[in-house]
Amino acid sequence: MKGHLIDIGVNLTDKAFNNQVETILHNAIEQRVDKFIITGTKLEEFPHAQQLSEQFTDHCFFTVGIHPHYSKYWVEEYYEKLKAQAQHPKAVAIGETGLDYNRNFSEPHAQRHAFEQQLKLAGELQMPLFLHERDAHDDQLTLLKRYRDDVPGGVTHCFTGNADELKHYLDLDLYIGITGWICDERRGQHLQELVKTIPLNRLLIETDAPYLLPRTLKPKPKSRRNEPAFLRHICEQVSAILDMPSNELADITTENAATLFNLNR
Repeated sequence: MKGHLIDIGVNLTDKAFNNQVETILHNAIEQRVDKFIITGTKLEEFPHAQQLSEQFTDHCFFTVGIHPHYSKYWVEEYYEKLKAQAQHPKAVAIGETGLDYNRNFSEPHAQRHAFEQQLKLAGELQMPLFLHERDAHDDQLTLLKRYRDDVPGGVTHCFTGNADELKHYLDLDLYIGITGWICDERRGQHLQELVKTIPLNRLLIETDAPYLLPRTLKPKPKSRRNEPAFLRHICEQVSAILDMPSNELADITTENAATLFNLNR
């Protein structure tokens, strides 16, 4: 469908959306954002994500993973629990997984262990990766290179890095996820230049809602909460930077998302 969008990263199980998911999705669908990949970050979220994917079966999918913040809780049986959940028909990726040395809610050694286990799982199940990384690029790259040949692909979610880091991920044939961070005149200016160097067949867009409300959005919602409906605004901002029609960019990123996550199966 021309001009339709897929939000490849939305935290619909977040308490910010409690009892409002139906309205949130309705608002997004009115903006022709009509498929949503619910980000999985810990075991406790998966029953809710699964329920939403079954309730809104034409629209919602989910990822299965342990965010680096929760890596300290990793125990051996997590591997089999994730494996079982990832075989649900609406599960489309392993993640959100990776490394985050910015806040170190889990010790780096615990993060690396949990990440490596999830890389192995993605290889075993032949599922793509939904990747997170903050201030840990060298270690993340080392582990990705070790397992890249075993997994069918992945996306570096919410990319905010520099030109060298972007090149490293592209060299691994990964997709690059761009959020409303690119709309931030304080922190996102470098992304406005870097996005021009991302091959169009590697570009994905996402909201990471309820986080990262685009600063250029007007009027802003009273809640100050980001929503998947605002993916349309992000698409328009990126398309203006790329000097191309927004519907054309929508079609490209939608096809990329459908390909990576095998949504047309």
